[in-house]
Amino acid sequence: MFAIQCGWPFTYFLIQNHEIMSKENSMIEILTDIKSLLSHNKKVLNVDDLVSYTGLSKSKIYKLSMLKLIPTGSNKHIRQKFFNKEAIDEWLLGTPNVSDEFLEQQLNAQLLKNKKA
Repeated sequence: MFAIQCGWPFTYFLIQNHEIMSKENSMIEILTDIKSLLSHNKKVLNVDDLVSYTGLSKSKIYKLSMLKLIPTGSNKHIRQKFFNKEAIDEWLLGTPNVSDEFLEQQLNAQLLKNKKA
């Protein structure tokens, strides 16, 4: 109704603008997919790369690394977590237990161990 009141040129502009926005969104999605695929070729992954690569959540990755149940980099001078892709592949092929119940048990055991020490 608004387009009818504004006339033909405005309606044409709205349609063209919508088509351009739709194409831009499609291109952004394609570029995001390409970026994700390229990150899988890295030898060293950060947490965000590992989330994309494994499908695990960030919180689960942090829990696994805190409990030393996932192979991480060993440089103590770097605060950010890094992961060797080859070691992660071997770990994934070894059928790791990443269930919430198992992690909860491990966290509780670690807390008890720290409390006794």
